[in-house]
Amino acid sequence: MPTSPPVALSDRSLRRDEVVAALRAVLPVDALLASPEELTPYECDGLSALRQVPLAVALPHTEDQVAAVLRCCRRLAVPVVARGAGTGLSGGALPHGDGIVLSLARLNGILALDPEAGTACVQPGVRNLAISEAAAPFGLYYAPDPSSQIACTIGGNVAENSGGVHCLKYGLTLHNVLAVRGYTMDGEEIICGGAAPEGPGLDLFPVVIGSEGLLLVIVEITVRLLPRPASARVVMASFDDVGRACDSVTAIIAAGIIPAGLEMMDRGATAAVEPFCRAGYDLTAAAILLIESDGTPIEVEDEIQRVSAIVRGAGAIAVAVSGSEAERLRFWSGRKNAFPAAGRISPDYYCMDGTIPRKHLARVLDEIRGLEQRYGLRCINVFHAGDGNLHPLILFDANAPGEWDRAEQFGTDILELCVALGGTITGEHGVGAEKIGSMCSQFTDGERAAFAAVKAAFDPAGLLNPAKLIPTLHRCAEYGRQRVHAGQLPFPELERF
Repeated sequence: MPTSPPVALSDRSLRRDEVVAALRAVLPVDALLASPEELTPYECDGLSALRQVPLAVALPHTEDQVAAVLRCCRRLAVPVVARGAGTGLSGGALPHGDGIVLSLARLNGILALDPEAGTACVQPGVRNLAISEAAAPFGLYYAPDPSSQIACTIGGNVAENSGGVHCLKYGLTLHNVLAVRGYTMDGEEIICGGAAPEGPGLDLFPVVIGSEGLLLVIVEITVRLLPRPASARVVMASFDDVGRACDSVTAIIAAGIIPAGLEMMDRGATAAVEPFCRAGYDLTAAAILLIESDGTPIEVEDEIQRVSAIVRGAGAIAVAVSGSEAERLRFWSGRKNAFPAAGRISPDYYCMDGTIPRKHLARVLDEIRGLEQRYGLRCINVFHAGDGNLHPLILFDANAPGEWDRAEQFGTDILELCVALGGTITGEHGVGAEKIGSMCSQFTDGERAAFAAVKAAFDPAGLLNPAKLIPTLHRCAEYGRQRVHAGQLPFPELERF
């Protein structure tokens, strides 16, 4: 895939001056950042281990200014990285050193909310939680709820196809967005999806959702709003064995029950969370499950009884059921705050994101314990157990020589394990810059070439978020040499899966 040629360091200041001068012609004076002090906050997203300062940051007020910035950068062959709140965890918003960051933070309006149709039309800079807050007076809400929903923006959710603790029953962003409108690198407007179930022409909507800013810069999103359930309660089950907790997950789904949420935390995670949130977790348990039922009071009561019987039959040592809305929220508060809680017990942490078939949950957790010994680093585990989406948190100290390298290799081994077991290298965090090497393990040369062809159809110059998601043949060859040199693959016996 073609990209703009690298710029020599000695010429970088001249290039920056050229780009800044061109952008000043299409943006108001308060919509462009160019000084080192102004650019530093944009050098990374939530994956702070990867950093790069851009040439400039554009902060347009209107979508016309967005289109003008894109056309300007296309003319100058300047890479563009679109950015929302910067809460992403895969380096998806990592700037290009010879490009600009296009921040959509100021496009933060709720343009329309139709309670009868159950839809809202919003700009990409609207916070996830703000949509539900706006819909609440009508008894509606937006279902996807990433742990960062208080801060993350809907544009970023669309870019990464984000989920949350309720994605098992209500789906990911793809299942809760009806349409998006955006601009190509050439400044051409494109609309994907719509209010009708089917539309004319090619169905590009599912291609754009989760495309990590490589195809379009999205300026408008139409989301689906759902009626808020009349009742919701949570079963908290404690287990003295991780395997039995994992067996419970399989048993619940096998019984035909699709809970609103089905989450798991191991002992390391609950020990980190409980002093931070006081959620009421059993610190003696090897693992806990949080299983939410929602619907009418009668439906919820029936499902709670069935779930409680299943987890007890699977060996739960304690079962608690939320008796009030406040207690339900308290049970969830620990799971939702697992990431900041990890920051209290370790100087740094590296959050992974992979998926596996549910039947392999216990196997993966056992292998992760072995990797802890191999790399001399702790790992606490919180994850969407119902759909097999893992979020291991590898704890390390970036100031200790070699620890980041070990943490990164630890994480790569987890992703290799997910692939070997028939899973994927990401569930909802995206590939970004972080997992681009692991794409070489997940997909064949032909499959990656097909991805590149889609990218080229939207962005022939390769200027939108370059060097993300789709690895080059050279990158894969280099990745393979690194893995062999490191004594990998670590799980050759799993290749049969």
